[in-house]
Amino acid sequence: MSGTAVVVDHVSKRYRLYNERNQSLKATVLRRRRARYEEFWALSDVAFEIGTGKTFGLIGENGSGKSTLLKCMARILRPEKGDIRVEGRLSALLELGAGFHPELSGRENVYLNGAILGLSKRDIDHRFDDIVDFSGLAQFIDTPVKGYSSGMYVRLGFAVAINVEPDVLLVDEVLAVGDAEFQQRCAEKFDELRRAGRTIVIVTHALDSIRNLCDEVALLEHGVLKALGPSASVINDYEDQVHDNRRSDGVGWRWGSGEAEIERVEFFDGAGRPTTHVRTGDPMVFRVHMVANEPIERPVLGIAVHTLDGVEVTGPNIREAGKVPEVFSGRGFIDYRVERMPLLAGTYDFSALLYNYTITHPYDARIRAFRFDVDHGDPSEEHGMITLGGAWDLDGLATPS
Repeated sequence: MSGTAVVVDHVSKRYRLYNERNQSLKATVLRRRRARYEEFWALSDVAFEIGTGKTFGLIGENGSGKSTLLKCMARILRPEKGDIRVEGRLSALLELGAGFHPELSGRENVYLNGAILGLSKRDIDHRFDDIVDFSGLAQFIDTPVKGYSSGMYVRLGFAVAINVEPDVLLVDEVLAVGDAEFQQRCAEKFDELRRAGRTIVIVTHALDSIRNLCDEVALLEHGVLKALGPSASVINDYEDQVHDNRRSDGVGWRWGSGEAEIERVEFFDGAGRPTTHVRTGDPMVFRVHMVANEPIERPVLGIAVHTLDGVEVTGPNIREAGKVPEVFSGRGFIDYRVERMPLLAGTYDFSALLYNYTITHPYDARIRAFRFDVDHGDPSEEHGMITLGGAWDLDGLATPS
């Protein structure tokens, strides 16, 4: 598996953005001019190569040019400048099921879509059972696809396209098709294609999938190639950049009786400097400022950390720690110190809650109202939400004699 499968040779692609459009010859004559438009360069002088047998990812924000570049590779779009060369048979999973006819059954559409992708009837006969098994739609295969749900429709299109067994496979935002079981089958199929020496190019916002699947990654920003290299390195830098550009405070929601209030929350690094960024393994301090509008007996402060998906990572409070004061009045703050940040890289929401001692009466609860980022640090783990802080010991492996 040596050589180059795809060469992107200084490619630029332009679109016209019309401010107004003449709908007819009459409109053109009456206006006495052509419709006005602006030029938008979706790709600007993009150049790189993809080795044979590699799995390659394209990442970047919406509008960065990823899908446009993939369509240029698939020869759906033609660039204004530059050239793209692809070695071997090409298949693209861009618009799954685009060739399906709603009045035809799933079986008939398998043959129709397979023919569009370049398979002969004999080829489809040979692959048909595998396609249906992969889609998980055997029960509905003789039903017109107009009665399929959108998920069933896409799954059948995916099953056809991925069983073409191309030399180069282009995949655009279809890694999250179907339920968990179907996604597992997709992952296994991708692994099978990789081991068979196929070249795969993937566009997706699912960075964990890119990290796990891809050997190399290209980062596009406003049509310009910003980074190219090993997947983990490029993705880590990209995530850190996204964190830097995002605002540091969330919105959240709030409730409580108001006898005491949480005024604000501050985050500090190990040197005592205010920050909204910390690295895995570094110290951090969460400081909660409070004010009591009247003396409060035995108040309990709790905090919580959530992922952006709403998963609670932790939720300690001062009662569990045996640190409840007898009374709180006026203003003050409480610190929660973390000697080594166990959270892995990501963005997290922070909550602060002030209750009575029995935690049945909320004075003030500010839920997911603050936000902080964790950047890649030590250990440099990439999977999950936290690090166990353990160490690997390989002494038990036998050494060659």
